[in-house]
Amino acid sequence: MQIRVIQGDVAQQADAIVVVGTWANEELPASVAGLIEASDWSGKYKKTTVLYLGAQATGIPAFASRRVLLVGLGKRELWNAERARVIGAILAQRVRDLGLTSYSLPLLGSEVLGVSRSAEALSEGALLGAYRFDGFKTLPDDFVPAVALEQVTLVAEAELEAAEFGSKWGIALAHGVNLARDLGNNPPIVATPTYLAEAAQTIARDYGMTCLVLDHDQQKELGMGALIGVAKGAAEPAKFIVLEHGQAEPGKPTICLVGKGITFDTGGISIKPADNMDKMKMDMQGAGAVIGTMEAVGRLKLPIHVVALVAATENMPGSNAYKPGDILKAMNGVTIEVLNTDAEGRLVLADALSYAQKYNPDAIIDLATLTGACVVALGSYAAGAMTNNPALLQRVQQAAEGSGDRVWELPLWDEYRRQVRSDVADIKNTGGRNGGAITAGAFLSHFVGDYPWVHLDIAGVAWTEDQPKEYNPKGATGYGVRLLTELLREWSGVSL
Repeated sequence: MQIRVIQGDVAQQADAIVVVGTWANEELPASVAGLIEASDWSGKYKKTTVLYLGAQATGIPAFASRRVLLVGLGKRELWNAERARVIGAILAQRVRDLGLTSYSLPLLGSEVLGVSRSAEALSEGALLGAYRFDGFKTLPDDFVPAVALEQVTLVAEAELEAAEFGSKWGIALAHGVNLARDLGNNPPIVATPTYLAEAAQTIARDYGMTCLVLDHDQQKELGMGALIGVAKGAAEPAKFIVLEHGQAEPGKPTICLVGKGITFDTGGISIKPADNMDKMKMDMQGAGAVIGTMEAVGRLKLPIHVVALVAATENMPGSNAYKPGDILKAMNGVTIEVLNTDAEGRLVLADALSYAQKYNPDAIIDLATLTGACVVALGSYAAGAMTNNPALLQRVQQAAEGSGDRVWELPLWDEYRRQVRSDVADIKNTGGRNGGAITAGAFLSHFVGDYPWVHLDIAGVAWTEDQPKEYNPKGATGYGVRLLTELLREWSGVSL
């Protein structure tokens, strides 16, 4: 789907349908006041109705289109970027449901948000809302519109350059999110560790980045015993992926993004129940978020040094699989007693976080679908955040507020670190049920040294079955791409 930005009057666009937005409890715009009774329309947030225009009466402003899609923006004082994203998604879905392939809309709410931010949010929402993962479908589906949207036209009354700039950002973010969604939605027979590596290599070629993919022998040479241990039961070879944008320079920060890339998680010897195991194809959404962020960073050419690290493997109960009671040694020399092979994500992250230290980074941020305990604590509306550096967490929280990818801080006190001490090794890979999300974070804290670090447990927000937001269809959400890109934008000093 193409999004273009022009300057003009939306009423003059001879498109299949044009959009007019109205605020709740305010007078209807003059362009539609004569087309609908005021008592029939409240401007309530998310409400839509289609006006079909015949011969228009004298004195009523003319529309070049024969259809107007009226959308309620809600109360003016509540308008923000998140609401604009939601409206952008609703409009794309509504137009598609009408069987139309294009529409035009003004920069709704730009008098509140500003031109650039409005163009970003509306573009982003449209592309996220129009997303469908249907490449494997071959039979007709009566419940899915047969048409696909082809073009959205954003019409700016003024400040065309700012509108184009904002839309470019929204498009880049959406492409990154949708890439992460595709990686998560693909079946595990397709989205293997090798497939993730190929996706990273494609980004490197497209945007002039460097990409290094380490195989088993190279991992062994570096001492990545935790990743190698988890991968022992899998026929698919593990991959350690390094994707680098820019390079270290004086005065330029280096940010390491680390993603858990378990492309299918059976639980290993500590095998999971059969029910819902199919969802474990999305246990690599931390990796998906990191790779999707690099897609957005490449499109936007952000002036910042970013290193993406992905530890990718399957967790399988093969004849050579690692076992409860095993002791593994991570790259930084810390020994780990394995109590549960289904607590494998923190093991592969141990080596990835250790590897990140070689870059002397200003910040390390990891994302992982790590614990069911975090889902119990926060549901599907926020990621759990843990840190050793409050200033870094504050940056992440600000980016979360701006991006719509929400986070909530969980404590990381010394008591939780004591909970993962082992009697036979340095630490153990589970601290028990109590405080499970936090003890997982406490485990990871042993692999970041003194570098500023934030851990994001995205288990509750990485996929959805009930569409909690209009721009998140069922399946992988691509959570984290918008958050990380917003964080990198702010860190690089680029303003919207």
